[in-house]
Amino acid sequence: MYSDEEYVEKDEYSYTQDGYGGGYDRMEHMVPDKVKKVMAYMQDMIADRNINELTTLYETSIPELTEQYYKTCEWPEYLEIAPYVREDPVFQNLYKELYYRHLYARVPGSLHPEQRLESYWNYCELFNYIISAETPVMLELPNQWLWEIIDEFIYQFQSFSQYRAKMSKKTDEEIETLKRNPTAWNVHSILSVLHHLVEKSNINKQLEVYNNQGNSEQIQEVAGEFGRHSLYKMLGYFSLVGLLRLHSLLGDYYQAIKVLENIELNKNSQHSKVPGCQITISYYVGFAYMMMRRYADAIRTFSNSLLYIQKTKQNFQTKSYQNDQINKQTDQMYMLLAICLVLHPQRIDESLQTTLREKQYADKMNKMQRGEMHEFESCFMTACPKFVSPVAPPMDNAEAHLEPARLQVQVFMEEVKQQQMLPTIRSYLKLYTTMPLDKLAGFMDMAPEEFRNHLLTFKHKMQNVVWTKGTSGLEGEFQSGSEVDFYIDRNMIHIADTKVARRYGDFFIRQIHKFAELNRNLRDE
Repeated sequence: MYSDEEYVEKDEYSYTQDGYGGGYDRMEHMVPDKVKKVMAYMQDMIADRNINELTTLYETSIPELTEQYYKTCEWPEYLEIAPYVREDPVFQNLYKELYYRHLYARVPGSLHPEQRLESYWNYCELFNYIISAETPVMLELPNQWLWEIIDEFIYQFQSFSQYRAKMSKKTDEEIETLKRNPTAWNVHSILSVLHHLVEKSNINKQLEVYNNQGNSEQIQEVAGEFGRHSLYKMLGYFSLVGLLRLHSLLGDYYQAIKVLENIELNKNSQHSKVPGCQITISYYVGFAYMMMRRYADAIRTFSNSLLYIQKTKQNFQTKSYQNDQINKQTDQMYMLLAICLVLHPQRIDESLQTTLREKQYADKMNKMQRGEMHEFESCFMTACPKFVSPVAPPMDNAEAHLEPARLQVQVFMEEVKQQQMLPTIRSYLKLYTTMPLDKLAGFMDMAPEEFRNHLLTFKHKMQNVVWTKGTSGLEGEFQSGSEVDFYIDRNMIHIADTKVARRYGDFFIRQIHKFAELNRNLRDE
């Protein structure tokens, strides 16, 4: 899966008996007894494949140790832990994965290029162990851990891509290190890992049978030797989500949603109960829909996810590893929802509407509705993912790290500029049932022909592809999302409401009748 050249490069930064080969100073730790015991116990539980104990260790014990001993510094290197555990390459890879993940999370500013490369080689070893095996490896890990391995793998690729593109403050030594390792954290190797995991697990075939109401025996049959194991099945599923994220970072939104065509996006998945995974799916799918101008689908995706977060927040509030990321993506989804509602107004759940009014979004929405372009750009930059380039930029381009984001902002702002006049047109159309075209054009300070073009733009932009049924999120049919519709006949605009106001009285009467019937049934029993 990886070339021989990559493994040759790896040796320069590998651990040695004499110390670290990377050529930079490392902080030495006195390993607390509590850490020694937990690591030895974790190794035993991994060997015994005791998922319940591993879940407790991963979600409770390790965060507690981090908070107690390593809140502002790095965990001990594996060489410092090695005397207290058995020699085991798999445990070594897993420990290093946790070590580098903590390093990225707690002390990202002090990361050396060698550390970024070492983390990559560690992932290479771990994934090659899992993928290259002729028979399924006897390893089981909690779903939360497996998800965070895939999620962190892509995050570190994203971080390295941005680090590599910022050439202005690089030392000669750093530049030389990057030149010696051109294939490290290459987008092709990341795609290769994720696709190999998907293929090894046969997860798409499993999901297809599952979506067709197949029974467990049929799913097991298509899963194959590897896909029957929880490790491969869940890594395959999480790799699909990883591909969604990766394609979104690269700006390929069609392919981002295409890779999830066997995952039903409009209902909770039975394959993943990991909150971070579900929220990541919603964020990137919703963002991809928005960039594809499918605003109704984007609003539905964001709304469903934000309601899910409101209902279940207490369940994952205590999980510290991804809590910050979940909170950040929640805020970003509110911002993206606000943008979509400005571009494509429609009703949403009252609790979400209240949140948008109470938080800082109300003022931003008002500015966007007034057509302030800089506010659209500011909100987009706050809420969008950190885009990356699929290829390494030239070493002499000091602003290469800004180019991917600039391109996506340009695409988004072009769409916004085309819709700049629509809120004003909508407000006038809602006031009248018939109106001469010339008169309404005069209200807008436009020539009649120019205003006619804006009316046609209104018609066009309010027609979106909207998902109605099917597993694939790309399926759908054209629907109008406008609250008003119109046609022009002999220079006269005829306008009609397309959305009938909700009859709240009927709703409450139905609920009262249901409540009365429930009371009668209880008395009869």
